Amino acid sequence: MTTDTGAELQRDHAGRLRHLLTLEGLSRDELTHLLDLAQFYVRVPGEVPARDQGLWGRTVANLFFEPSTRTRVSFELAAKRLGADVVNLDMQSSSRVKGETVLDTIYTLQAMLVDVFVMRDAEPGLPAYVAAHVAPHVSVVNAGEAHVSHPTQGLLDVLTIRQRKGDLGNLSVAIVGDLSHSRVARSTGRALLTLGVGDLRLVSPPSLMLEPHALAGASRHHSLAEGIKGADVVMTLRIQHERMSAEDKLDAAAFYREWGLSAENLKHARPDAIVMHPGPMNRGVEITSDVADGPHSVIRQQVTNGVAVRMAVLSTIVRNVQERNVEAGRRAV
Repeated sequence: MTTDTGAELQRDHAGRLRHLLTLEGLSRDELTHLLDLAQFYVRVPGEVPARDQGLWGRTVANLFFEPSTRTRVSFELAAKRLGADVVNLDMQSSSRVKGETVLDTIYTLQAMLVDVFVMRDAEPGLPAYVAAHVAPHVSVVNAGEAHVSHPTQGLLDVLTIRQRKGDLGNLSVAIVGDLSHSRVARSTGRALLTLGVGDLRLVSPPSLMLEPHALAGASRHHSLAEGIKGADVVMTLRIQHERMSAEDKLDAAAFYREWGLSAENLKHARPDAIVMHPGPMNRGVEITSDVADGPHSVIRQQVTNGVAVRMAVLSTIVRNVQERNVEAGRRAV
């Protein structure tokens, strides 16, 4: 199986997004369009959710080979609020466990007229592999790929920053913690760089830093106080024990003493800094409860924005496929 990110597979012959596999290769205008559309769909808790019928008659299948709460539920709500039929598959008890290949599962569902596959898996390259084999009218959305990519999380993070802080060009953003195993760091960092963030900082112990070629243009720091000094945004990341070998396992208490974001060390950031976390949180490890639930936190706003971003992505790729089909029909006449 290829481990390619799939950047070259995302577009149709006219350059329109047919799949969303990665934020690599997306232009500033494309990211801005998705963010603007997501903002259109944003509603605050207590308001009636935004709805339209852009996916009426379409079927979205959520295939999550890894556990998920926020991402799976938000994709389901997004698709339903756009009028789609939604199928959620428990892949731990699917035919894949019985030995069926992923492509056989995809072809079976495709024969049932599924239009969009939303996929999460621990294996790098799987979304691109599937995208390369589905029918021309079918789209694939990456909902989290190993340590490689999580494009909709990157979009919702940037949307949250933009809502709270405005122009990214004037901001210092620090991403802190287990960067080496984090698909979120890679996708959010890529979106920030493409959109022209003023100062992107990668902050972690040397053993958890991103590979040298990743996110070129970001500065790298091995001290929490130095890395978040004067930052406008501080995003902490979960320690991903499930992606670590036995010999690489970290001591949670030791990590917290040096790298946990507390109210005391948050003082190194700007007084009006916002605090983010993609979830799920290990409270008392990478972040304390008083910070996670405190006045600087926008963590719940990130969750709210997740539904709006996924509505924007689903709406965009389905519309693009419909336009392609119309054009193909005209050529056939």
